[in-house]
Amino acid sequence: ENQREALGTYTAVTNQEPSTAISLLERSQWNVQIAIAKFFDGEAPDPVEEARSAIASSPAPPTGSSHQETLMNGLSHSFRPPNRTRLDAAPRIVPQPEHQAVYRPPFILALVLMPFNLVYRLISYSFGLFGYLFPFLPRLLSGLAGSRAQSRRQRDPSGRQPLNAKDTAARFIREFEEVYGQHELSFFPDGYAQAYDLAKKDLKFLLVVLLSPEHEDTLTFVRGTLLSPEVVNYINDPQNKIILWAGSVQDSEAYQISNALNCSKFPFAAVVAHTPQDSSTSMSTIARISGLTPPATFIAQLRSAISQHSTTLERARASRNEQQATRNLREEQNSAYERSLAQDRERARQRREEEEVRSRKEKETKAKAEAAERTIRDMEQWRQWRAQSIPAEPAGSGEGVTRVSIRMTSGERVVRKFSAESGMEDLYAFVECYDILSGGLASSSTLAPLGYQHKYRFRLVSLMPRMVQNSAGDHTIGERIGRSGNLLVEVIDDDDDDT
Repeated sequence: ENQREALGTYTAVTNQEPSTAISLLERSQWNVQIAIAKFFDGEAPDPVEEARSAIASSPAPPTGSSHQETLMNGLSHSFRPPNRTRLDAAPRIVPQPEHQAVYRPPFILALVLMPFNLVYRLISYSFGLFGYLFPFLPRLLSGLAGSRAQSRRQRDPSGRQPLNAKDTAARFIREFEEVYGQHELSFFPDGYAQAYDLAKKDLKFLLVVLLSPEHEDTLTFVRGTLLSPEVVNYINDPQNKIILWAGSVQDSEAYQISNALNCSKFPFAAVVAHTPQDSSTSMSTIARISGLTPPATFIAQLRSAISQHSTTLERARASRNEQQATRNLREEQNSAYERSLAQDRERARQRREEEEVRSRKEKETKAKAEAAERTIRDMEQWRQWRAQSIPAEPAGSGEGVTRVSIRMTSGERVVRKFSAESGMEDLYAFVECYDILSGGLASSSTLAPLGYQHKYRFRLVSLMPRMVQNSAGDHTIGERIGRSGNLLVEVIDDDDDDT
């Protein structure tokens, strides 16, 4: 579990393949910080592994009479150099301004010096209290400290303000153009560490040029060699894959780089490149050019170093491109799988929605059908119940009796006498229940349906003049029709607002 977490942390920071990362983590004893430092700063040679490989490759000791002869003859070959010269590792330099440097002693030394530190703090506190009681002493001491600081500034010959890496590079480029004029060289516009990382990432050659403005050969080297047309064309040729970084040793960054690259003489140039034969993350110095060098010699040394390592870098570049292609293919497959999965989920969601809509419609249709059946059943029960409560037809034809002629929707004309005191609703109920009354199907034991409110779907109309005789209200048949009348039954449509 810890190794899996270390592998995840390392690959998240370095974006390296797991197969390559595991080997580097194993060489770092699965320490993530050491492995990341090796990836960015380059992996130094492992003396233990070198000793093991030397022992493994050494021949078996001779036996018999030839043992003494072998020892005698082997004395002259005991210090023979190895077949392949190991290149010097090129570390990744990240400069830190002096005013930001923090020096921490080792833990044991800090533990030993702890009593002295406590005594120093106690004395400092005492002097602070003493200065508070005697105010003139701090001014005297500050004046003395100011004179010492001024003397230190006078001893600083450069007087260059420390800047960050990018601003330092911009200052060098500006000063270079001020001294040597316009040129066609493309200096890397950032710090050495950024150029170092770009060369490792893109598998290019990093050409480092270090200049000392106070050196007598600097002007001749720059004008005669570095800015010569053949050198400029060779450096700017895209096929050579060169990243040019230059700096002045008057700056802290370039000075630290000169020490790291073992600069022995100025002007100085070095070629740094990835060396996969040493390790998967190593960066090594494959060439050094010191002192005043003619353009032809300078180009020859650059071409020799680059040609010796171009094949190795091409193989590493091809391997990295293959890994990137594999990664892209895997990402495309994952993306296609995710899209297919999303489409399947969308289709499943649409099917669920369609099923829900269909189920809801079926439920609504069923509910409407049940409601319609219930309405028809309740209406039929209501007609049975209302038919038994319609007053009987009066026997005579005198006063208090109204004779009504009704033309039904079927075309049949029905003539019936009603009590003039009966309400108009009785006349509507007679028309509604006429088929039951005429067929003798009325029942005297039917009860009114619970919760049902009947609504007449027709209206009675007097023809001349045309007048709708409503069932609503307290009007009697005698008041609305008189002694006799002719009525027409009209069916009410759903969109008709009349009652």
